Amino acid sequence: MTDYAGPGIFNDAQNSNVTNQTSSADKVNGFSSGRYRSNPATVKTVPHTRIPLSDGTELSARMWMPENCHDEPVPAVLEYIPYRKNDMTAARDLTIHPEFARAGYVSIRVDLRGCGDSTGLMTDEYSETELSDGLEVLRWIGEQPWCNGKVGIIGKSWGGFNGLQLAALRPPELAAVISVCSTDDRYADDVHYNGGAIVADQMLSWASTMWAYNARPQDPDVVGEGWREDWAKRIDDAPVNIEDWLSHQRRDSYWKHASVCEDPQAIQVPVLAVGGLLDEYRTTLFRLMETASCTVHALLGPWAHNYPHQGVPGPAIDFIAECVRWWDHWMSDVDNGVDTQPQLRAYIPDSAPVGTDIEYRPGRWVAEQHWPSPNVTPTQFTEKQGSCNGQRAQLSTAPIGTTAGSWLQFGPAAGQPVDQRTDDEQSFVVEWEVAESDVEIVGTPQVNLHAQSSHETGVVAVRLCDVAPDGSSHLITMGLFNLTHRDSHESPSPVVPGETVKATFLLLATAHRFKRGHKIRMAVSASCWPLLWPSPQETTITVEHASLELPVRAPKTVQPGDQPDEWSQPEFREPPATLHSPIELGGAPMKRLLDVDMVSGETTVRIITEDWQFDTSNRLYYYTYECDKYTRNPNDATSAEAVCTRIVKYRRDGLEPPSNNLDGSAEPNAWDVEIRTESRMNGDETRFLVSNRLEAFDGGKPFRTRETQAEIPRDLN
Repeated sequence: MTDYAGPGIFNDAQNSNVTNQTSSADKVNGFSSGRYRSNPATVKTVPHTRIPLSDGTELSARMWMPENCHDEPVPAVLEYIPYRKNDMTAARDLTIHPEFARAGYVSIRVDLRGCGDSTGLMTDEYSETELSDGLEVLRWIGEQPWCNGKVGIIGKSWGGFNGLQLAALRPPELAAVISVCSTDDRYADDVHYNGGAIVADQMLSWASTMWAYNARPQDPDVVGEGWREDWAKRIDDAPVNIEDWLSHQRRDSYWKHASVCEDPQAIQVPVLAVGGLLDEYRTTLFRLMETASCTVHALLGPWAHNYPHQGVPGPAIDFIAECVRWWDHWMSDVDNGVDTQPQLRAYIPDSAPVGTDIEYRPGRWVAEQHWPSPNVTPTQFTEKQGSCNGQRAQLSTAPIGTTAGSWLQFGPAAGQPVDQRTDDEQSFVVEWEVAESDVEIVGTPQVNLHAQSSHETGVVAVRLCDVAPDGSSHLITMGLFNLTHRDSHESPSPVVPGETVKATFLLLATAHRFKRGHKIRMAVSASCWPLLWPSPQETTITVEHASLELPVRAPKTVQPGDQPDEWSQPEFREPPATLHSPIELGGAPMKRLLDVDMVSGETTVRIITEDWQFDTSNRLYYYTYECDKYTRNPNDATSAEAVCTRIVKYRRDGLEPPSNNLDGSAEPNAWDVEIRTESRMNGDETRFLVSNRLEAFDGGKPFRTRETQAEIPRDLN
């Protein structure tokens, strides 16, 4: 999965210059936020160094080091991801790794092979090579004179995945893990499938993003001559992820590889699992607490797919201080109470009018000492207890889903859901009055569905909403499900048309407080475009019975003089301002546009993001543009199409003085490259059709092109 950030500082590979960085920011809202904020230390930055691997590959790394680590070895922290330390994540990295160094840890940001200025070629997400490389990186760090042999791993999304995966391999250097917005099950939670159904607005989008990512060149300022040859190889030989992902529509060995849930006992070091209530990976926290044999603590906040110190929507927290507490206890033997703190700390948002909590979600932090918690009871909400509305016969081509926002959200308003009532009106709905007292839920809701399909396949979407007295409907969580996977994701089987299918499946984990006077609403539909890839024929799903099991939390009884039912700690206050950065960030607000042809009924959703970044330290300009377009006609079951375009630009003005050429001309150290891609996915009743096109430009002139096309059979999807 992806992270977003901007350009950064780098230097010559063989001559890693050292710069100093200090800060006096030691207080947050007037109180101490951990020992390292009250004792700031000088940090030495090594902008670029290389880590040699046994096969001759060299990985590019940046390091932040406490000034005294060469006199007295210290523990280290590793972040190991493909997102280019010199530009893509450089701005975000400056909010994390220097702070760890100030706390007494060498912090190291490493690009995977074939990414950034590392050599070699990436082949796929979480490949055997990626993990074996990671083991070598850990070994290299542990052997350095400035390291005392203990290493922690931190990562968000991709780095959260491989942090757990590396931990399962039990490298002796690894002492602790912080895994943010990640999963232990690649099939269950990632951007490809949910409940065995294709996540339409992410499957191609993320593959398109990787198609453009993998084609980005090394920086000639770092690697020197040969960067063009390497660039051509990256373009020509990079994997075509969409073909791999669509070719494995079942939970087969492809997805089991690197899914640490296959052996929950493998991880033996402490794990801090972090998620957000708007992030699609949040269910992982509860699975890890329930299945892992190692120490697992979970932190669930209100955020989208963000590090919590940059959490949107807020409230953000001083997550860096929280991380330092984790490192201090498990790597520096500091008795700071981490080992006895509650296993789950979760933010419970309050009911709020739709659209008022886009930037900040009102609510409170609570804690459960152990999970599963005796304070949380699975509670049945049946049709008999509630009221039913809408048609039980749901059509797969119905225009439902455009209000639900993006499956993977980063926080902007354009990615968040809006009022659900128009989609609710076209769905089968069961709702329950919150009559006597507020209802709080924390955990993973479960749906029990009895339904019939008119064809051998059928997919459904289920949304859980908070309905206010004015009728507005606030989306809390949802889930997708492929009815052919009712017995197994590994061995699905066709549905017998007209026969009852009994399916039990999970929604994404959540936490919420339904206010008295509101309604709890479950909306079932056979369509949810563009989140759910539709059935290959116009299919009617007839709901015979639908019930909901909610993890209802009983708020602790508060007696006079007792502490309120709320968890607080200094690290959960507003994070401090970050240090000055040489990176200027800009761009346009994310857009989500809906076009409807009033004659044909065809709808098109377009999601557009545009960002630029400029590094004042080396004059590097970096620009990205993304547009995802999802089109469907309700009169044609096979009309669904996704088209994703990407534009990436790197530009640097000449910095070197004129050479002594005979004609007096200069040879500036200029760089001007551009990548343009288009990816497309559609299909018919029996197959998916996918294609990619890439054009690369060097100095405004065509440099390389590549095209791919594939037909992939539909496998009960």
